[in-house]
Amino acid sequence: MACVFCSIVAGEAPALRIHEDDEFLAFLDIRPFTRGHTLVIPKRHTVDLTDTPPDTVAGLAVLGQRIAKAARLSGLHADGNNIAINDGKAAFQTVFHLHLHVVPRRTGDKLSFAKGLVLRRDPDRAASARLLRAALANLDETAQD
Repeated sequence: MACVFCSIVAGEAPALRIHEDDEFLAFLDIRPFTRGHTLVIPKRHTVDLTDTPPDTVAGLAVLGQRIAKAARLSGLHADGNNIAINDGKAAFQTVFHLHLHVVPRRTGDKLSFAKGLVLRRDPDRAASARLLRAALANLDETAQD
């Protein structure tokens, strides 16, 4: 099955477009958490954060910030926004074309992204930090090769 977001980019699938330029497309989510819930995608297909160039991720953030500002200034009257990227199936990614959610929020709207989740704690934060630092150092070394 073809990627639905690539079909939207190609104009083969419908979407309510909010912004479009040479690299990115922003459109309203078909199943919004709140009014104005927008998805920002790179036009070039990438699956998740691991295969997306850093400049592309940065561009998603820049456009997401602009849309968040627009949600505050518009008739949506947003008091804030949730910004999220679900990276991989374990993180609830359901469309495997990298996308950033911009979810306008209003004070007292009762939406809870973490509803029903159990508070968890890392049993060994120091070990987790060591593992991540070592992996980052390895990434830095391989980038220099």
